[in-house]
Amino acid sequence: MQTQRNVLFVPHGAPTFALQPGAAGAAMTKLAQSLKAPRAIVVVSPHWETAVATVGTSTQLETIYDFGGFDPRLYELRYPATGCPEAAQQVVAALQAQGFPVQQDAHRGLDHGAWIPLRQMFPEADIPVIPLSVQTHLGPGHAYRIGQALAALTEENFLIVASGNVTHNLRDYMTARMAGGQTPDYVQNFADWVHQHMLQKDVPALLNYRQTSASGARAHPSEDHLLPLFTALGAAGPAAQPDAFYRGISDYVIAMDGYAFH
Repeated sequence: MQTQRNVLFVPHGAPTFALQPGAAGAAMTKLAQSLKAPRAIVVVSPHWETAVATVGTSTQLETIYDFGGFDPRLYELRYPATGCPEAAQQVVAALQAQGFPVQQDAHRGLDHGAWIPLRQMFPEADIPVIPLSVQTHLGPGHAYRIGQALAALTEENFLIVASGNVTHNLRDYMTARMAGGQTPDYVQNFADWVHQHMLQKDVPALLNYRQTSASGARAHPSEDHLLPLFTALGAAGPAAQPDAFYRGISDYVIAMDGYAFH
């Protein structure tokens, strides 16, 4: 019987995902209901970018609306998560033990890449949350090593939730929308490529996706939204088997694929 490791890669889509979760949201809710209650959640979001790894240590996490021009109802949503300074210090220690410089932020709340998926999965907001930033400028290898440093925490009942999207080209979203809503072929092709190499556990190919895939650079003009996937891979470890709990496309160009690790 497979056991589930405490590592997830989840999609967060556009901010409207909070109002219209659809099939992807239902799959995330179902997945969360199957999990053992974690001691704390470490959430990695591409919408918090810093020069060095930074751990949020606040006890009360503000719901951040880091977007504009959307449905007014979005700005009325709240995710009243609490933090846990003691658990946050364990995250800091785990990163420092692997040689990473680490900063702490006692005021950081949860951006939409964090609170939207957490609200879908853990609506009661009754599990402490520790935000962890990404370093887009340091690339996939760094994100993977960050995950490896977090791996020890999964043995202490921390849940690692890496939030992103398998494809994320917002310029192509505007083009597709003006063209009548047709999804470009590369979106599904790249999602399929990622899925195949995930199942094969071909970490080198995934980390070098811009060179080893036909459309990785177009799928991610900036790497930020794919980096959390590499953090999840590192945290899960080489023996873990990825399981796609959902695969699908939203808003023409956003692959909403999500993975749990066994």
